[in-house]
Amino acid sequence: MQTETASTATVSAVLARVPVLCLLLLAAALAGCGSGNDGPGQATFQGPTLAHPATPPEFTLTDQHGRTIQLAALHGKVVLLTFLYTHCPDVCPLTASSLNTTLQRLGSRRNEVEVLAVSVDPVGDTPRSVSAFLRAHRLLPEFRYLTGPRRTLVRVWRAYDVKAVRNGKDGGVDHTLYTMLIDREGTARVLYDATARPDAITHDVRQLLAA
Repeated sequence: MQTETASTATVSAVLARVPVLCLLLLAAALAGCGSGNDGPGQATFQGPTLAHPATPPEFTLTDQHGRTIQLAALHGKVVLLTFLYTHCPDVCPLTASSLNTTLQRLGSRRNEVEVLAVSVDPVGDTPRSVSAFLRAHRLLPEFRYLTGPRRTLVRVWRAYDVKAVRNGKDGGVDHTLYTMLIDREGTARVLYDATARPDAITHDVRQLLAA
């Protein structure tokens, strides 16, 4: 099973087709060629900066505690949004670990941050498997694993141009994987691929917390 990650070509093609996002990427940043900023006196990021920040599409899903989570209701907090599934053998656990490490490094300020992991596997991501995933990776309370009916999740995937295809042979899911950093005003600012390290993510989150 191979998981589709947010490579330069993939993300550029994917998000360019989402008019509501208007997320035109800095190609150099996606290629790993340094950081970007939004102008003098504004935040400078280590991750791939979005050239034209915009408001991501709204959605409503349910977290691991049965609570309703609305993206728009999280204004005032910094949000890290990604797409995972609990039975993933490789990059999903890596991404979850990196985001959890970021939360740990923020100390008391992590209560100003939410990680939203949207399921790409409505069949396999049962309450039991989600609970096991959270325990196995010791994910902090600020890490929200979001699920919902397939039709609802499909709408979210389409809005974010995430591809999720179940592999009939091993039950795995081939899917697009990236992490979006959203500021307190609900604007997408940075887009990381699956190789993003906690150092860069933590630095960028701190930039937004200090803004």
